[in-house]
This record gives sequence, C-alpha cells and structure tokens, in this order.
Amino acid sequence: MAEREILLLGNPALYEISEAVDRSELGALKTVVKDLHDTMMVFRKRYGVGRAIAAPQIGVGKRLIYQYIDSPVVYMNPALAPVGDELIEVWDDCMSFPDILVKVRRYRRIAIRYRTVDWEERELTLEDGLAELVQHEYDHLNGILAVSRAVDGRSFALSSQKKFIKRDLRPRL
Repeated sequence: MAEREILLLGNPALYEISEAVDRSELGALKTVVKDLHDTMMVFRKRYGVGRAIAAPQIGVGKRLIYQYIDSPVVYMNPALAPVGDELIEVWDDCMSFPDILVKVRRYRRIAIRYRTVDWEERELTLEDGLAELVQHEYDHLNGILAVSRAVDGRSFALSSQKKFIKRDLRPRL
C-alpha cells in the first residue's frame, strides 16, 4: 500500500497487452488496487488531474482499471463495446506523459462489462467524459497509448499551453 512509480512514455512495458485477472488472484490484487489508489492520489496532488489509472501504468500486466471520482470503482477484465457510432473529439491527458495533451477521437457512449473486486459481474453504459476516460484506460490494457490515437500531426500540446486549446467534448460526424 504505497505510491508506485508510473511508467512513462517510451517504456516498452506500456505497449504490452495485459493478461486477464483470474479469480484466484483476487487476494494479491487487493494490494495492487490500494497501490493504484495511492499512486493516483499522489499524482492528483502533484498535477491537479487524475481520475483513473490502469494497472500496466505501474508495471502490473493485469486487466485492471482503478477509477476514483466520487467513490472508487474497480474494473477487472473489462470488455467494452461502443453504443452507436457517434464520436467525440477531446484533448486527452495521461499519467504516463503528464506534460503532454493529445487530441483523440473516442466513442461518445460505451457499454462496459466487468468484474468487481468481489468477482461480481457488472455492466454499465457510460457517455461523454466517463466513456472517454474508460476508453483511455482500456487502451492501456491493450498496450495502446493516446499518442497512437492522435487525430493528426497537430494534435499535441504541452499541458502548460492548454489555455490555447478547447477541452470540451465535440461531436464528430
């Protein structure tokens, strides 16, 4: 239960596909969940952002996402599917490259099926900012970074320059 080092852009481990969580691993993964929480809270205090983190970002190659907005949510072995084909365009940030923003397109609505820390199966439909957030973290489980999803060659900005960009969700036709 401690802050862990966040792997940064360029670390080859970020491009690896994570393995499914097995029910027999639940006990050991409780420590990982606490470490994800602690790591994210330290990051949030340092940078003023951070709503979710994927296990691969701390070097744990498991299909596990930790989200904390109003309360903690743990997604184990998530499976995503778009709900419709409407896209949004957003400036994405990432704990693995905290000084860079990347403009990406994501589905406006998604359905997510996952297991909880108690191995209960759940399903949710998310939209807008939450849908974008979970898609970003889900990409980490598949070894995909936002920089690989950039809209075009002008889709990068330093975080210090965000006053020049819009961060709102814009529908794409």
